[in-house]
Amino acid sequence: MRILVVNWQDRENPLAGGAEIHLHEIFERLAARGHEVTLLCGGWPGCPPVVTLGGIQVHRVGTRQTFALKAWMYWRHHLVNQAFDVIVEDINKAPLYTPHWGATAQIVAVVPHLFGATVFQELPWPLAAAVWLSERPLPYAYRDVAFEAISESTADDLVGRGIQRERVRVIYPGVRADKYTPLAGARAAVPTFAYIGRLKRYKGVDLVMRAFARVSNPNAILEIAGAGDYRGALESLARSLDLGGRVRFLGFVSEDEKLALLRRSWGVALASPKEGWGLTNVEAAACGTPVVASNSPGIRESVRNGETGYLVPHGDLDALAGAMNRLANSREGVEAMGLRARAFAESFTWEKAATETEAHFQEMLTSARKS
Repeated sequence: MRILVVNWQDRENPLAGGAEIHLHEIFERLAARGHEVTLLCGGWPGCPPVVTLGGIQVHRVGTRQTFALKAWMYWRHHLVNQAFDVIVEDINKAPLYTPHWGATAQIVAVVPHLFGATVFQELPWPLAAAVWLSERPLPYAYRDVAFEAISESTADDLVGRGIQRERVRVIYPGVRADKYTPLAGARAAVPTFAYIGRLKRYKGVDLVMRAFARVSNPNAILEIAGAGDYRGALESLARSLDLGGRVRFLGFVSEDEKLALLRRSWGVALASPKEGWGLTNVEAAACGTPVVASNSPGIRESVRNGETGYLVPHGDLDALAGAMNRLANSREGVEAMGLRARAFAESFTWEKAATETEAHFQEMLTSARKS
């Protein structure tokens, strides 16, 4: 197959995150299987305009701020004659409305998650309103399009917006279980909790910190890994909670540092009101580390309550603190839960996700030929 993927960023972009990991893990595997994969995405100042990453030819145009304005024009002038069989739009920010680009290829919309009203928790009102409004026409602008969702929660969100359920295929992300592994002796000597992700207001890092302040073990530590414009407010919160050196801000961490943090933690915490999935949760599980998280859409599918971690009502600080205390007070419980978490994580592989994606595309093309 000749496949064009349209996404806001590639994995080398300094702002790349989970959506880019998901994209490259799947489509680099499809490229290795002999499919011709091209990626149209935004760039950043000074980046090479055309590169090859993992067998994918990457075309970069504009920046995060201008990509939506330049993507269609670039496709029209440089890619329209390449006779793609499938065009995949990864809707992980504002939709680009590829069904209206005039392409003859089959269109697939891959949806990690949609912001909905949660965007108002992060962006200034005018920008948040623009993103919210951009999602409203989805059931009409994409009415003849096949969808791939990364969780049942995202599929339910799409159905709630008017997308027919039979048009949505759920394909769970994988995890690099060969890379994210437990390591004997790596667990910290004192109860250690971790948050790993962007420091954004909507991520609920402040809830993690407030709950951690209620953990009874005075030796417990919270390590916060990630960068973002909310860091200053979180540092002020740490001071107001009188947490002192018990909260450590690590900033952006490398993959090796992230792996070491997952292995030494007694629990990884996530208190977001909504996610597409919960990749870090499954990476933690693969390392044999339990997760304490809000029972929110997407997240609840990446944690098995009472088995691989604990799910608590979103925003319930007492429940979140109680789950942390259960882990902090029982290293044996952490280890037992970690064994079950590892087995759970091993059921998610990128090879499986790539195979299901490939099969979905082939089914679409076969159906199109018959009609």
